[in-house]
Amino acid sequence: MQADRQPLLSVNDLRVGFKVRGESKAPWSPGKLLQAVAGVSFDLMPGETLGIVGESGCGKSTLARALLNLVPAQSGSIKFNGNEMRGASAAAWQKMRRDVQMVFQDPLASLDPRMNILQVVAEPLRTHEPGLPNDEVLARVKAVLKRVGMNDEHLYRYPHEFSGGQCQRIGIARALVLRPKLIICDEPVSALDVSIQAQIINLLKELQREMGLSLVFIAHDLAVVRHVSQRVLVMYLGRVMELSEKEALYAAPKHPYTQALQSAVPIPDPKLERAKVIQLLQGEIPSPINPPSGCVFRSRCPKAFDRCPVEVPPLVRVDERSEAACLLYT
Repeated sequence: MQADRQPLLSVNDLRVGFKVRGESKAPWSPGKLLQAVAGVSFDLMPGETLGIVGESGCGKSTLARALLNLVPAQSGSIKFNGNEMRGASAAAWQKMRRDVQMVFQDPLASLDPRMNILQVVAEPLRTHEPGLPNDEVLARVKAVLKRVGMNDEHLYRYPHEFSGGQCQRIGIARALVLRPKLIICDEPVSALDVSIQAQIINLLKELQREMGLSLVFIAHDLAVVRHVSQRVLVMYLGRVMELSEKEALYAAPKHPYTQALQSAVPIPDPKLERAKVIQLLQGEIPSPINPPSGCVFRSRCPKAFDRCPVEVPPLVRVDERSEAACLLYT
């Protein structure tokens, strides 16, 4: 990465919370704040893929939706192409969404069952380029469907007629038809068979090379993220635990949470797999409504010590390629 390049997407201290009712179900109950995203910061460069991983409920999908203002952020900064988006007008967000598209986790549920594939893929064009002639719309839809491995014969079929992998290809085509700069992929392969996962990941990598796309790739599987990302951000209870270049993270993870996740990844070699020491995490994930004081991971961390309950660890640089939010490095 060249140092003089500017980030395509820059996120700083982003926080997203939801008010939930407390133990009292009375409507006048003040409720509590569930902090789904708690101070996340990162930069994404043009043409780069940032993988975001963590257990279910850690805030990955909420973060993805906040980047598109599908859920409102309470504080922090979201800059796209140098323009501050948090607090921007609806018209500014509409313009930004032409360059930022999303691929969702459930490929079938993300497609309107009442629309055929031509209508599904053409809908972004109808929204953002309403003056485009019908023949140009048809040509653009055919071209992008062909690029993701679909044929003209699929144009007038409906989503329920396709497999999960085919529906995800259609979802990718829909995201690509506007020729965006950034695609946010929210667990796009978690609902697919392993062989289909590989096809979709390879397709995304090919499209990235051809079109110069930037990707935010969200998953809970470190093995999947390894094949698609240049850098990896690890989340736990809404916070960033580690942000590292891919090679550094998989060779020597710095944060105890990342080390535990890495130890759970299967190794194809039976001898190495049998000899591997798995770092089992104790207990359950704490409630995000009432997270532990200090370091949110301390209640499950095998390396916790006396500072952990009283200090919130900042994300600090450990070496040239890694940052970690752990008091062991401060």
